[in-house]
Amino acid sequence: MSLFSHRTHARLKSSTAPSASSWQSGTGNALHRRTVIPPWFINTASLILMGLLVLLSLSIGVADFSWSGILQSLLTQSANSDSSLLLVSRIPRTIAIILTGIAMAVAGMIIQVVLKNRFVEPSMVGATQSAALGLLVVSLLFPASALIVKMGVATIAAVFGMMLFMLLIHRIQPTDFLMIPLIGIVFGGIIEAVTTFIAYQTESLQMLSVWQFGDFSGVLAGRYELLWLTGALCILAYIIADKLTIVGLGDNIALNLGISKRQVTWIGVGMVAMMSAVVVVTVGMIPFIGLVVPNIVSRLMGDKLRRSLPAVALLGASAVLLCDIIGRSIRYPFEVPVATIFGVVGTVLFLWLLLRAPAEQ
Repeated sequence: MSLFSHRTHARLKSSTAPSASSWQSGTGNALHRRTVIPPWFINTASLILMGLLVLLSLSIGVADFSWSGILQSLLTQSANSDSSLLLVSRIPRTIAIILTGIAMAVAGMIIQVVLKNRFVEPSMVGATQSAALGLLVVSLLFPASALIVKMGVATIAAVFGMMLFMLLIHRIQPTDFLMIPLIGIVFGGIIEAVTTFIAYQTESLQMLSVWQFGDFSGVLAGRYELLWLTGALCILAYIIADKLTIVGLGDNIALNLGISKRQVTWIGVGMVAMMSAVVVVTVGMIPFIGLVVPNIVSRLMGDKLRRSLPAVALLGASAVLLCDIIGRSIRYPFEVPVATIFGVVGTVLFLWLLLRAPAEQ
């Protein structure tokens, strides 16, 4: 159900958006441009790809596993080693990977719309670094606190970190779209340096490394369920997608259409902070998902969130699944963290986007 009236839709359709070009990097108003590939085809292909990667992810691992054993367990209606491994380790890990990919990709899309800049993501606005700092502080001061308390403190720290970042970029002109991610990288590096210093002084570097490198090797049943909260937040993002789209078109258009820019912006910031905190608490930091995936989908489908968010979620899940499979295969039986694999790929793609943007303008 739409969040605003048919009259609002008509006004949105008839309005022009000169300010939208500031976050679309000179590509014109992508909200109204015609997509080269139909959205249903992209979503269907992404869903099929994710299904194949899920089967492959369930099949790969150090422990002995066979689908024939699963079939035998179903026929005899009795548990065996294969079914126990599938239920305790393989399925929880795969679900955690999917939810993490969806959460970080959708969070990246939201923060790009809120800041009207295509070159930012949660790790470039201080969200994930601040969440790790808050998590370290609460773990040192209150080591016996519940997981929900640690997540709450990490979320508050992520919100404060993003608020400080938004104050830093307040005076930057919207046309300087390359300055915002560069400031974000420096800002995140400072927070990460402070976090590392505190961990070094308190002999907690090993604990900190668990949060700084996204890794799914320790995910088991009972240790990933907090990620379902990010799924609920992604559903909320889809519900308010039209409002986020209008905010991304510019302040004047949002005001003319009766949308409270401040309210929608803070809702988006809170959602991004909570997603980042839950992911850091559960599996650690995984950079560049929120940067690469939304940009790829935007080039294919435009910037209307209600149309592109499903593709962003599916492609984000598939990307993390693929990187996890690569990490488990290249040095079998050892594992390379997903953050390392995606960090290499994401860095190359981010540099390509930075170098390509001036030529497009």
